[in-house]
Amino acid sequence: MAEEVRREWFEKDYYEVLGVPKNASAAEIKKAYRKLAQRFHPDANRGNKDAEERFKEISAAYDVIGDQEKRPAYDRVRDAGAAGFAGCGGQEGGPEGWPGGARWQSVDAGDLGDLFGGLFGARSRDRRAAQTRKGADLETTATISFDDAMRGSTVPVKITGPAVCRTCHGSGAKPGTSPTTCSRCNGTGQVSVNQGFFSMAQTCPQCRGTGRTITDPCPTCHGAGTERRTRKFSVKIPAGVRDDATIRLPGRGEPGQGGGPAGDLFVRVKVGGHPLFGRKGDDLTVEVPVSFPEAALGANVQVPTMNGPVTLKVPGGTPSGKTFRVKGKGAPRRGGHGDLLVTVRVDVPESLSKEEKALLKQLKDAQKASPRARLGVS
Repeated sequence: MAEEVRREWFEKDYYEVLGVPKNASAAEIKKAYRKLAQRFHPDANRGNKDAEERFKEISAAYDVIGDQEKRPAYDRVRDAGAAGFAGCGGQEGGPEGWPGGARWQSVDAGDLGDLFGGLFGARSRDRRAAQTRKGADLETTATISFDDAMRGSTVPVKITGPAVCRTCHGSGAKPGTSPTTCSRCNGTGQVSVNQGFFSMAQTCPQCRGTGRTITDPCPTCHGAGTERRTRKFSVKIPAGVRDDATIRLPGRGEPGQGGGPAGDLFVRVKVGGHPLFGRKGDDLTVEVPVSFPEAALGANVQVPTMNGPVTLKVPGGTPSGKTFRVKGKGAPRRGGHGDLLVTVRVDVPESLSKEEKALLKQLKDAQKASPRARLGVS
């Protein structure tokens, strides 16, 4: 592992902090973190110290169990801490300040090195210079028309929240000055605290894990490196996008901490309805009325598409509700288009002329079989 075991790892159940089980997937952990981070973010709880501390606790938990390399090591440390280690053979409890209460079993110092990969003792060989954390992801919604979804479009979106400070460009220092390396941790973001037989790594209290100090803060962000403002983006919506589809804009989320990368912006697309067309996957649907003679005798009828009308051949004897497939007239998709599903409905006129009534009466009189005969009724 790349850094020393932190004392907090023994004391904090990060799974409980995020409200997830120990066997939670990476996606479940990320989802829980994002939900809690939005709820307790300082920008949404100005002046609320409890929310600020909760946000720090949530961030610290995600920094460990949300990291593919740290999480297995954290689990091993927690499991080993529950079982107990040797302060000296047969003693109750652990070194001063450690979680104890269980009986500490005798373990050879060499075994400890094997178990934790050299994490106990002096500084780890590969400790990072300072803690960095990716910024939180953000979400917003863009509503577009059905026509725009079919042909594709570019829409503006607005996001209000933390953004890189425009005065100091994220450094946190007043223009013309620069942050300096923390004198206490020498830029590592951590300090070692001796615990008898062991040396534990803790977040540096002077720089709070950033590895740097700011003597002359930026007048706009007061040293935070971020400011709350509204940002505008143009989002390219691909042709054929479906309702509730999500488009990811890398690096458009909240700024990272300690020089970490910015989060991403996820835009959920809401597609409006259409007076004629519906949608099933990549296929479009439409209902077309036909007259009784057209359905009975067959006819070539025009049906609407997104690109103008086309002719559909309706065979004689077509029942009302039958669906025909028109190839390539559906929604755009990779490599082509879906199909258009045309459902014909036999239209019954509400009023008839004298001539129409006479002709229909002749047809009725000419019919020899009842359409209800198969039901056993006349």
